[in-house]
Amino acid sequence: MSEILLEVKGLSAGYVASPVVRDLDLTVKAGEVLSILGPNGAGKTTTLLAISGMLPRMSGSVTVAGQEIHSGRPRPTVKAGLSYVPDDRALFRTLTVAENLKLAAKDKAGVDEVYDLFPRLTERLNVQAGLLSGGEQQQLAIGRALVQRPRVLLIDELSMGLAPVIVEALLPVLRRVADETGAGVVLVEQHVQLALSISDTAMVLAHGEVALTGTGADLIAHPKKIEAAYLGESSAA
Repeated sequence: MSEILLEVKGLSAGYVASPVVRDLDLTVKAGEVLSILGPNGAGKTTTLLAISGMLPRMSGSVTVAGQEIHSGRPRPTVKAGLSYVPDDRALFRTLTVAENLKLAAKDKAGVDEVYDLFPRLTERLNVQAGLLSGGEQQQLAIGRALVQRPRVLLIDELSMGLAPVIVEALLPVLRRVADETGAGVVLVEQHVQLALSISDTAMVLAHGEVALTGTGADLIAHPKKIEAAYLGESSAA
């Protein structure tokens, strides 16, 4: 039985006194890819921010690799083995590709592994991050998270500002990361079919609550269930 790397119970989170996400549960096992889907405003980004410690939780618990994480404290979350790639990528734009990776890396081997995953970055080593294309910036953002050798990798809106063909090339890399390193991957993504194609499991959020869960294969086979969940309707076949 695979080790549970991320466990979230009863998570409620939001802003001021208004919860955006309510009573959410999820688990991610070693080597598992979980996609969190849903319409704009459903609470997907809020969920990742609360899990990562960037946003204080209103209630609920988060456990990373067996270690319970205190609310609103990102540093202990990182130390426990969680890396978060935000939708704005948060790169050091005036530093080069090599410098961005070196700042985050635990060892040189980790950097070499990133170059193996993203060969394009080896051609752009001395280019400032701010001068990279959108796809190259996303590769660098993911690479910078991976050199920290995370147990759990959170990625928010991987496709933000990217053409579908680029997203189609990047998503299989996440599948490879999960398969080869045993890391758990949680992906928030708008390209539903592409995300499901590399996911073991998926959930659809609607109005801050879980509207639908299932395996990636099952949800691909039943698109009307997803459509109903996005609309907040019953997904019964």
